[in-house]
Amino acid sequence: MIRKSTSKKSTAIKICGITTTSQAKSIAQFKINAIGVIGVKTSPRFVPEEECIKIFNEVEKVSSNIEKVLVIANEKLENIKFINKRSTPPSVIQLHGNESIDYCRELKNEFPTVKVWKAFRLKSINDLENISQFEKNIDAVLLDAWDDKTLGGSGKRIPIELLINKTFKTPWILAGGISSEIIPEIFSKLRPDGIDASSRLEISPGIKDLKKVESLVREIRKQN
Repeated sequence: MIRKSTSKKSTAIKICGITTTSQAKSIAQFKINAIGVIGVKTSPRFVPEEECIKIFNEVEKVSSNIEKVLVIANEKLENIKFINKRSTPPSVIQLHGNESIDYCRELKNEFPTVKVWKAFRLKSINDLENISQFEKNIDAVLLDAWDDKTLGGSGKRIPIELLINKTFKTPWILAGGISSEIIPEIFSKLRPDGIDASSRLEISPGIKDLKKVESLVREIRKQN
């Protein structure tokens, strides 16, 4: 669950880009808050629907409190009707493309029990200006680094100075090149409601180094 921070102990942890049931189970056992699966076909971490269902089922076995996040980008609404057919549906749809405010509103109307997180890729301070217009129609803001070749998972980091003293009405999650080494710097300047990590924890795209995952979780908990 990603909530607005009311104390220093509430920063949530999401590990994204999971591609196997075995890693889903292992990572869920680190008592993280959310696991993300990529439903974007152009991504090297893409997971087909049937495998996605298996991953979410595996996470559910470990803990029903872990958010099961399906990441999509610029997907037609009619193409995601299958969410209702899943044995363990996603609890969150994360939009990682150029979706409009109207799209977010329609998605929430279509799936009222599913949370909507919207990713925004930051290149400069100007990229923060439009976020407030979305906040009525989403459940969390995810901030990722800009990359001209990919929508996410680039390993690039957001310049932290862009976010100092920046506040949001909804919970906000920091992504982009996250690993245990950068956590002390992040927490010395920011207090995100959530931390989202993927590519810097990997052996290869979609395969995590579990020691790096564990190290990240330990470092965040220590900072909290």
